[in-house]
Amino acid sequence: MKQFAIIGLGNFGYYLATHLYEKGHDVLAIDKDQNLVQKIKDHVTQAVVADATDSKIMDSLSIHEMDAVVVCIGTDLGASIHTTLILKDVGARRVYAKAITEPHGRILQKVGAQEILFPEKDLAISLAERLHNPSLLDYLPFLEGYSIIELKPKESFVGKELKELDLINKYGVQVIAIKKVASGKLSMIPTGKHVLKGDEVMILLGPNDGLDLLRQK
Repeated sequence: MKQFAIIGLGNFGYYLATHLYEKGHDVLAIDKDQNLVQKIKDHVTQAVVADATDSKIMDSLSIHEMDAVVVCIGTDLGASIHTTLILKDVGARRVYAKAITEPHGRILQKVGAQEILFPEKDLAISLAERLHNPSLLDYLPFLEGYSIIELKPKESFVGKELKELDLINKYGVQVIAIKKVASGKLSMIPTGKHVLKGDEVMILLGPNDGLDLLRQK
């Protein structure tokens, strides 16, 4: 069990906080809007009405003991940036921050956020990728120029061993797991002798250009 603080209880913050709590973690939910705190109080460990830009209040909430803090403040860019700066001042171990624009994200990173979140952008890109290629089951941005995707095997792949497909040399793409469609069971880091079946999905890691070539094949 880990400890998390979620600051900003709009839709993104609400669902993030409640889902972490459902997973068995300690979740401290913070917002200056009493109505939002009231709405979530029965679905997290603790909900507090507080101004996250007040360093004394943040320090009193033992933010430094949290495994991670996520700043989910939406359109108030000043409050988002100020809160992120305060969190570093009070000793937060790891800070994630939601950004509205690329410049906003760069500022958040400069004032101390280790990871910047672009929920709307990432969701839009994921949907666009799946609409572009119906055989693509899921899409997750990984590092700059790289992605992790789930892909149904082509008909020509079914019945063949992974070493025979040689995806790493042909496309620079690594099969990091095989998932059973019906059960969702994962087989991590399959060997080259694994024979692909029609009821399986490949989870692939690789450069975007290599993944694109593979999907278009």
